Amino acid sequence: MKLQVGVRSEVGCVRVHNEDSYLVGRQIWAVADGMGGQAAGEVASRLVIERLRQADEGGVLGPHDLVDIIGAINETLLEHARRHPKTRGLGSTVSGIASVRVGDVRHWGVFNVGDSRVYRFHGGAMERETVDHNEAQQLVDLGQLAPQDVATHPGRSVLTRSLGSSPAPQPDVLLLPQDDHETFLICSDGLTSEVPDELIAQMLRDCADPAKAADRLVDMALAHGAHDNVTALVVAVGPPDGTCAQPHQETTVPLAGSKEEA
Repeated sequence: MKLQVGVRSEVGCVRVHNEDSYLVGRQIWAVADGMGGQAAGEVASRLVIERLRQADEGGVLGPHDLVDIIGAINETLLEHARRHPKTRGLGSTVSGIASVRVGDVRHWGVFNVGDSRVYRFHGGAMERETVDHNEAQQLVDLGQLAPQDVATHPGRSVLTRSLGSSPAPQPDVLLLPQDDHETFLICSDGLTSEVPDELIAQMLRDCADPAKAADRLVDMALAHGAHDNVTALVVAVGPPDGTCAQPHQETTVPLAGSKEEA
């Protein structure tokens, strides 16, 4: 299976610092959106990605490994705050995909804490694979807020789960079978707060090249005002014969039972 990856991250039109970080790895692809005063958000998202990079460089991952890794990342942020009191209150979201083994079969492990998102585009349609952990979504789940009203509700910016909190947040982990023709978008809320899902889906439908898709998605957020940092990471999955478009960044994930995994 061949992967082609395009990514772009911008500070936006209002913020001074870019507190988003991202990982383009061998078996993990992720976006972290930091928060906290005195540049603590930048520190938080960087710590999240550093720990994910260590996991990415390790052995074959299973679904439970993702839960353990995210728990360890949470403790890393808490420990950093204890050692550096000026960064107390730092935190971060994280969302991404990982190639994980379930028995002898490879799956995608979609993981999430916070309101960064993972979308999957397949068969001409896009689905959101993560659920936002914020007050607005909580009200939707309780039947007290209509989904179409989430975009304008003040609770959208109030997280109910984030890394760097005690007790540790429970991450969402969703398993999906791997397919040779699918595209994932991993993004911070700086994109989704500016660009509606319909336009995101149209862009992924019209632009097969992941580098161009990431560029255009960020351009759309900037054109809408980009009130927050904005990061778009696009992972296009193609068959091993290389029939996909020319890649921007490329890695190969061996299928279960291949010589690379022997």
